[in-house]
Amino acid sequence: MTQIRTLLISTALSAAAFTATAAVAQTAQPADGANGQPQVQMQGADVAPAAQGVQPVTPPPARLTASGSTDPLVQKRDANAQANAEYRASKKASKADLKAQQKAAKSQYKEQVRGAKINQKADKQAANNEMKMDMQGQAADQSDGADVKH
Repeated sequence: MTQIRTLLISTALSAAAFTATAAVAQTAQPADGANGQPQVQMQGADVAPAAQGVQPVTPPPARLTASGSTDPLVQKRDANAQANAEYRASKKASKADLKAQQKAAKSQYKEQVRGAKINQKADKQAANNEMKMDMQGQAADQSDGADVKH
């Protein structure tokens, strides 16, 4: 186990050193001449692309990741962590759905109560109007000289 760990660490360190060397080489600037222009040495008709100010393109450093462990305990731990993450995400989604359903039910209830209050008010107004009409009808009958007992 320690040999594998040592091998992985040494591989990672050598890769880091390689990428650091490549980054330094890529950012190196040519020496400036007396007038502030880069010095270009021409040897015959051949001019290197680096001398012309064109820098070679290097790929970005790749992330080194260890492959999956063959240790069953590590595999179980990773599987448990993934299952827990999925469970938490599922629980969070279910909770959000429940809250949305409760909010919809509450707004529907409020709308029904509002409608019932409007209907109740309209019914009261209709009953009052009908009672007033009846009272006016009785008053009109009395004023016409209808038969009224005292």
